Amino acid sequence: MSRGTILIADDDGAIRTVLDQALGRAGYEVRSTANAATLWRWIGDGQGDLVITDVVMPDENGLDLLPRIKKIRPDMPVIVMSAQSTILTAIKAAERGAHEYLPKPFDLKELVNVVERALASTRNGNNSAAQTVPDGDEGLPVIGRSAAMQEIYRTLARLMQTDLTVMISGESGTGKELVARALHDYGKRRNGPFVAINMAAIPRDLIESELFGHEKGAFTGAVSRHPGHFELAEGGTLFLDEIGDMPADAQTRLLRVLQQGEFSTVGGRTPIKTNVRIIAATNQDLQQLIRQGLFREDLFYRLNVVPMRMPPLRERTEDVPDLARHFLKQAEASGLPAKRISKDALDQLRTYNWPGNVRELENLIQRLIALYPEEVIEGPVVASELATISNASPFDAHNDGDGDDQLGGDSIGASVHQHLKRYFNAHGDSLPPAGLYDRVLHEVERPMIELCLVATRGNQIRAAELLGLNRNTLRKKIKELDIQVVRGLN
Repeated sequence: MSRGTILIADDDGAIRTVLDQALGRAGYEVRSTANAATLWRWIGDGQGDLVITDVVMPDENGLDLLPRIKKIRPDMPVIVMSAQSTILTAIKAAERGAHEYLPKPFDLKELVNVVERALASTRNGNNSAAQTVPDGDEGLPVIGRSAAMQEIYRTLARLMQTDLTVMISGESGTGKELVARALHDYGKRRNGPFVAINMAAIPRDLIESELFGHEKGAFTGAVSRHPGHFELAEGGTLFLDEIGDMPADAQTRLLRVLQQGEFSTVGGRTPIKTNVRIIAATNQDLQQLIRQGLFREDLFYRLNVVPMRMPPLRERTEDVPDLARHFLKQAEASGLPAKRISKDALDQLRTYNWPGNVRELENLIQRLIALYPEEVIEGPVVASELATISNASPFDAHNDGDGDDQLGGDSIGASVHQHLKRYFNAHGDSLPPAGLYDRVLHEVERPMIELCLVATRGNQIRAAELLGLNRNTLRKKIKELDIQVVRGLN
């Protein structure tokens, strides 16, 4: 007995054959066509229980067909496939009522599972049409066609019409704020404000005032009432960047807001109701901070409702050419000379490890445009710039992920080994005096912290991440060891 009838529209005959076989083996009856017109006729005749359609077909765009399907068959699930695997394709599919979006090439087992879940959802009465929004000439907020980015796009599409709290993790420069903005700009709060606050960029004693606002006279210098970010974000989205740097007192107050939906200003007595969506981001391991007693576990679970991990650029180097061309267009739009980049140059960019992630690539493209007059950026130019970066940095630009997290682990280990040999050789057969650990640590710790600060151009957040330290711990050590921090090092 058939489990249901699946209607397939795709102008690629090989894909139709593969889907016919896979779904047939799963117990479904399959009807397939190469055009949208035939699919529309079947749907109008009341045939089929579920649709699988490509976006680009000879006679009509599959996305344009979606609203018409939803109008006459509102309970029919539609799965959209596309080789045009961008964030806008995924989001438009969700906006127009698609049950699921699958980028090509797709996993057959996953597709069959999606079909089963979609039909089960329809039988249970849980299939509801998505809210649609007008089309616009949007630019791409997030770039990439890699498998890692496709998962990001699919997650964004699913979250678009929800108010769920999202926690975005990832290294510095991976685009966490861009994803947060995409969640807002394409979500149901798009007409409200998007307000961002970076916990690491605000003095710790001012964070509560910045978040919740303060009343006149609440503290010295509070000469007037000051609205906080929660008030400014009312009806929209509040993006809490670098959440791991939030002080303990502010964490407690934030937890109360998430639990009760209201807050009080600093110095205020009347609770204020709040209606904001919270998106948080971190480049730190919050679980480790919880174990260290630096982050509240209950707050973590309140924020980590939907976790999203932004992949580092080294895990999706196939996206580098698209990103590079995007940054070239951006630079031209801002008034810089129009440039093109050769295939050899793109190949050079793909071999680099990008410790600074997408932000580092953007900075390099801007530097290439500014420093080299040629219209076409060639491979030798890129190779020279990458070699300069690698030689100036203590990090191995081509580290494959093995070893000590790009921190020259072998050289540091060798240094410690030499210290120990010197101590033991100096005392012959007897043991060195007590305090060996502190003496070796003292000699290794300072140059290691200085090395990281140079590598991150004085960025203490990034240096703390590389060292595996909390930012406050790093600040304390910088002060204790009297290390001079120079920002913006070249």
